[in-house]
Amino acid sequence: GHMICLDQTTTGDGLISALQVLAIVKRSGKSLSELAAGMPKYPQKLLNVRTERRLDPATSEPIRNAVTQAEQELKDAENGTGDATLARRRFEMSQYYEAARELAQRLTQWSKELPDDERRFVVCTGGGPGIMEAANRGASEAKGVNVGLTISIPVEEFDNQHVTRELSFHFHYFFMRKFWFAYLAKAVIVFPGGFGTLDELFELLTLLQTRKMRKHLPVVLFGRKYWEEIVNFEALIRYGSISPEDLNLFRQTDSVEEAYEFVVSELSKYALEERGAIL
Repeated sequence: GHMICLDQTTTGDGLISALQVLAIVKRSGKSLSELAAGMPKYPQKLLNVRTERRLDPATSEPIRNAVTQAEQELKDAENGTGDATLARRRFEMSQYYEAARELAQRLTQWSKELPDDERRFVVCTGGGPGIMEAANRGASEAKGVNVGLTISIPVEEFDNQHVTRELSFHFHYFFMRKFWFAYLAKAVIVFPGGFGTLDELFELLTLLQTRKMRKHLPVVLFGRKYWEEIVNFEALIRYGSISPEDLNLFRQTDSVEEAYEFVVSELSKYALEERGAIL
């Protein structure tokens, strides 16, 4: 999953808080609804702006702390009720849920305290469950608006209940969704995820490596154990597939505090002056 920070100058009054990535975006005076309405040359199924929410019945009730819930499931499994291996995995992954939730909450609160209302940042996610839900939830708990960019896939889908009403955008094509993530993003925090997360991560890194993306875009990989096991960056260097300097394109951490301080520092140094949506 991921979280993306967006600059509000691009998205209008209605935006603020992740593919399963987290991203932050700026404000341009137009809302995404207006941007979508101004795209008649594309097939209608490219992008739909949802004004009503689709809620998963399983998440419509107040959600307990993810770690507490996972701990209870693990205890039950160890006592003979349920799959212990699956419960341990869920417990491990629940740590990321709470980290994403806290990080989105803190970034949103920081953004709301900026002196210039026109220079605030918002949290954006893929709009679905898991890490995406955690990021939207954290932003919502900080009383900030947040965005969800969902995608049509051949499984039961829903927009998580924490995405701000009228800021849920439903895409048919992955390439269009990735474009809007990349175009609006001012920072990206990548949490453990599957093929979709890896696809989005490596496309962003490729754009930065080849300088097709010229803006300053801090990228954080959250969860060292996961990323070091899933992607062997040292092997890529050893085989000459990437340069050692390419590891400077991102930062790895297990700490919410370190991720927060790094992103805030980078946004304060670069994004406040780098106005608008750019690549």
